[in-house]
Amino acid sequence: MRPRLIFIGSAILITLLFGTIGFMLIEHYAPFDAFYFTLITITTVGYNEMFGLSRAGRIFNSFLIFFGVTTMLLAIGGMTQTIIELELNQFFGKRRIRNMIDKLQNHYIVCGYGRVGRGAAAELQRAGVPFIVVDRNEDKVERSIRSGMLGVLADVSRDEALLDVGIMRAQGLIATLSSDADNLFLILSAKGLKPGLQVSARIAEEGSEQKFRRAGADFVFAPYDITGNRMAQALLRPHVFQFIDFTTKNIGLNVGIEQVLVGASGFDSRSLADMQLRRELGVIVLAIRKADGNMIFNPPAEAEIQSGDFLVVMGESANLQRLEQMLAEVKA
Repeated sequence: MRPRLIFIGSAILITLLFGTIGFMLIEHYAPFDAFYFTLITITTVGYNEMFGLSRAGRIFNSFLIFFGVTTMLLAIGGMTQTIIELELNQFFGKRRIRNMIDKLQNHYIVCGYGRVGRGAAAELQRAGVPFIVVDRNEDKVERSIRSGMLGVLADVSRDEALLDVGIMRAQGLIATLSSDADNLFLILSAKGLKPGLQVSARIAEEGSEQKFRRAGADFVFAPYDITGNRMAQALLRPHVFQFIDFTTKNIGLNVGIEQVLVGASGFDSRSLADMQLRRELGVIVLAIRKADGNMIFNPPAEAEIQSGDFLVVMGESANLQRLEQMLAEVKA
């Protein structure tokens, strides 16, 4: 649309300039008078011939009327078409986004697309899970859309906005708004609508953590404290830091750490030694999170897994996916 508007504007300016210079040269009008006469001619207002026209001036004015009026009509038609297209694009764009939101199930809602929100959304995008970005800043929403994400312009402090982005079907919510007060209000609203919703929140002040947890936040993060801790760890234990970094960010190797649910599969009630995960899949079991909430770190080979347990495992992405499929298969 921008080239079209530039073309229309350029055509009008060239016509005005052509008519102004023509009347100045042929009729010796003053610059403003020549411009004014050109303007009322091409806009078909035509009050009168202010100073009278010579034969040459009338011939020139005849061509100016033909080309000038044609240019103005084309300009009006082009602008009308542009406005209609904008309206239609907005209508169908909103309808398409509405359809996409309605299809979301067990998705995540990222509220706020600032620095922390962008990092959270990028990680969700890398993991390949369904999610939606919500912000009340139009530029930030457009930025998320350019990054290939589903973005919505809305104020999440309103319950209606949370309902519109499918909070009742969502699996989790990430609160990364600009202030602790906004995030706290968001958590209260979200938990009020869906008490079982998993909520992860960002805080700016250390004293806010307990308030957030009382409001219902399941996970609370202080980005500045975490960053400072990681900076110190990088100097104190560089090899440990590098190991954690590449397992969480896939730096250098296609290795990651995942949690895998044990379903009603053939591996139910079997020990890690029987499963031989390291030999068969090259996967290392770091911990077992039992169904009752207990966590077993570095489990021994004789440790048994049960349906409902989670295995915290590390390995290559393809092998982790194979393991997830194996543990999810229903026992015949």
